[in-house]
Amino acid sequence: MKVAILAGGLGTRLIEETTQRPKPMVEIGGHPILWHIMMHYSRYGFNEFVIALGYKGEYIKNWMREYYSLNRDMTVKTKTGDVIFYGESEQDWIIHLVDTGPTTQTGGRIKRLAPWLDNETFMLTWGDGVSDVALDALLRFHRSHGRLATLTAVRPPSRFGHLTLDEGRVVQFKEKPLYMDARARWINGAFFVLEPNVFDYIEGDNTQFEKEPLERLANDGQLMAYCHTGFWQCMDTLAEKIKLEKIWQSGKAPWKTWDQPR
Repeated sequence: MKVAILAGGLGTRLIEETTQRPKPMVEIGGHPILWHIMMHYSRYGFNEFVIALGYKGEYIKNWMREYYSLNRDMTVKTKTGDVIFYGESEQDWIIHLVDTGPTTQTGGRIKRLAPWLDNETFMLTWGDGVSDVALDALLRFHRSHGRLATLTAVRPPSRFGHLTLDEGRVVQFKEKPLYMDARARWINGAFFVLEPNVFDYIEGDNTQFEKEPLERLANDGQLMAYCHTGFWQCMDTLAEKIKLEKIWQSGKAPWKTWDQPR
């Protein structure tokens, strides 16, 4: 099963980083967040990716090409320009990098990937969020209900600290947590499983997938939610980037599933 990843947005809310590179290339722990996402999918055996490029897409193309070479021993013959690589890459990935336009909206990018997805069930996520969602359980849930679309519903981390009050007296103060807030409302956390008929719900390049297509799928009874109560975090702002870096440096990043036993 192929995994589609949207990696073409402007990333304007993370402008401190995205003036030079696209948001999926912003690094956490020395690796682009896109790499973290792909490593998570790979841990569950999903190793073929179709990546929708847009803003500064050439940056992602160059990184993918260099990643293959810079992580292996090599011999360079300067007279002929020949390059010989030794050993195998740590990852056995097939990566399709598809230009989907600099200003295309999310739905339009998804629809432009249709020829690459072989008219089969596929996974989809955004290129700026990490999670420890169990992808095998997500897929089983999708196959069990027979609808066209499954999204992963999550409760976002709180932006604020929590107060417990008793007649005006603060009996407990808890700073904003790093992880999920059990009291928050459910939101769309991406990590979709989709059937190819979903493309019929997308009109064209100017369609935002999060609006009319998902609304219509819901109205038609074709959208289901897989409720994930574990870790999930997007990277929309510099504060969220710093937060993810802090978690990674702690050595206990929940989304680092590829180092965990299955």
